[in-house]
Amino acid sequence: MTAEHTVPTPTGAAPTTPGTTPAKSNHRWIALAVIALAQLMVVLDATIVNIALPSAQADLGFGTDQRQWIVTAYSLAFGSLLLLGGRLGDLFGRKNTFIIGLVGFAVASVLGGLADSFGLLVAARALQGVFGALLAPSALGMLTTTFRDPKERGRAFGIFGSIAGSGAAIGLLLGGVLTEYASWRWCLYVNVVFAVLGVIGALVFMEKPPKVDRPRIDVAGVITITAGLVGVVYGFSNAETNGWDSPSPSRCSPVASS
Repeated sequence: MTAEHTVPTPTGAAPTTPGTTPAKSNHRWIALAVIALAQLMVVLDATIVNIALPSAQADLGFGTDQRQWIVTAYSLAFGSLLLLGGRLGDLFGRKNTFIIGLVGFAVASVLGGLADSFGLLVAARALQGVFGALLAPSALGMLTTTFRDPKERGRAFGIFGSIAGSGAAIGLLLGGVLTEYASWRWCLYVNVVFAVLGVIGALVFMEKPPKVDRPRIDVAGVITITAGLVGVVYGFSNAETNGWDSPSPSRCSPVASS
């Protein structure tokens, strides 16, 4: 019989057995920065485009009553698909959906930046919302599994919340700078920078989640809850311009004439 021995390690480091490699959990604070960066992109995008709306309107020639659809398209897709995005993270692995969400968000942002019509811009914003709904719950899930110690987890969530909470203010400032010195299209292109950094960070510093039994998706439940959330988000968005007692959305329709 031979006794298992450990390889000497520097003071304060966990011992390792021969043939093993240091866990990526040693980089968990870098992983937190990557997760927070992705969440910042999602929150920031909800406000950064607001500053660019007048310039986009002048460039693409749509009406003032159609402006809100550039914002509503994003919030409608994002808010209604969050629960489905979280479920897909459970099904396919949160790291996978995190990376897919980043790549999809960047592609949608490029399409929006290249838009030559109001309809294409609205479609790109809706696509951003779809991938944002996939990305946001995956980021929270990765944060929970990366920090298992209660004290570290509390600190990590505090940092995460502070960065995410500042996204709206950063979006307003950054949107103003980009619109003033570059173009309104760069309010969308800038997301590519966030996404590239996020994908590289996820591939290098995030642990691969353990394999677990894939849960089943309740298709009828998904359709029902998504339709319900679409109604709620759309109702709140539509009420701002048409009023709570208006049964018709005609005045804020994205295809209404300008």
